[in-house]
Amino acid sequence: MRRRLRALMDLLPRPFDPIPSLKVKVGLLLLCSGGAGLCVLWFGLGMMPPKTTATAAVAAVVTSQVLAHGMTSPLRQMTDAAKAMARGDYSRRVRATARDEVGQLADAFNLMAADLAAADRQRREVIANVAHELRTPVSALRATLENLADGVSDATPAALAEAAAQTERLGTLVNQLLDVSRLDTGATALRWERFAMRPLIEDCLAAVPESAGRVTVAVPEALTVHADRERLRQVVGNLVVNAVKHGGRGATVRVSAWRDGVTVTIRVADTGPGIPPGERLRVFERFTRGQRATGAGTGLGLAIAKSAVESHGGAIRIADTPVGCAVEVVLPQSEDIDVEF
Repeated sequence: MRRRLRALMDLLPRPFDPIPSLKVKVGLLLLCSGGAGLCVLWFGLGMMPPKTTATAAVAAVVTSQVLAHGMTSPLRQMTDAAKAMARGDYSRRVRATARDEVGQLADAFNLMAADLAAADRQRREVIANVAHELRTPVSALRATLENLADGVSDATPAALAEAAAQTERLGTLVNQLLDVSRLDTGATALRWERFAMRPLIEDCLAAVPESAGRVTVAVPEALTVHADRERLRQVVGNLVVNAVKHGGRGATVRVSAWRDGVTVTIRVADTGPGIPPGERLRVFERFTRGQRATGAGTGLGLAIAKSAVESHGGAIRIADTPVGCAVEVVLPQSEDIDVEF
């Protein structure tokens, strides 16, 4: 009965909602309640004094309850929603129509509830994706080892190489997950130093055998950058691997870098099929591979690159290009002049 009455009162209009101050609302509530009591006293002078006083008090209490309900209703709704969140239900929202401090609190509560719901959904998706990514190499490695143990297949170099490849894939996935976790929590401190860009990019290309003959470099010898060398190497390496793998056969990759005032821009562009505009933001999410030429990889490379770049205070984006795909990394720099190397 009490819940029904409360739900019915929630449907009543809230005349104090446009008022932007809770203090003013309380003052008006007291004024309206007192006014209601005075009206009863004024129009009920023909009644006996005890009856007149009691009727005025009842009128004041009823008026205050009706008007104050709109002020306290968001607080009760937030209490119920918070209890639901403790049980794992993030779908509850608060009716936020007031402009005062309680209304602002309700808006902030709804925003927090939406963020928690998104975080919970992302957590579930990450767990499901991690389980899926781990199951594939584990199943392949188990099948290979069982065949070797049962004598179904011989321990040939090819079979051992297949087992080693699956083990390496597992190790890569675990390392990438650890990198994402460290970058998100800020557990890894950046080691800032100034170094030349071209040698770093050439080292990254040397670590990607598939890039031989397909990647060109357009980076000035004198260009330097102030950053964490290993993190930036990881960013460029991930971008190059992503461009080589997803560009498709016959696609070429161009790595360029330049300084523009107080920023250094690194651009990795390929002549592959490109990324549709609607997917350009999603490709930086974890375990997102997009719909490019191939679906190889774990879907963590660009997510790691994004976290590493943002830890430097920079930005990473998919740039507009007439052909293929171009990823640009913009790193803020001090205004000092580059050191000649």
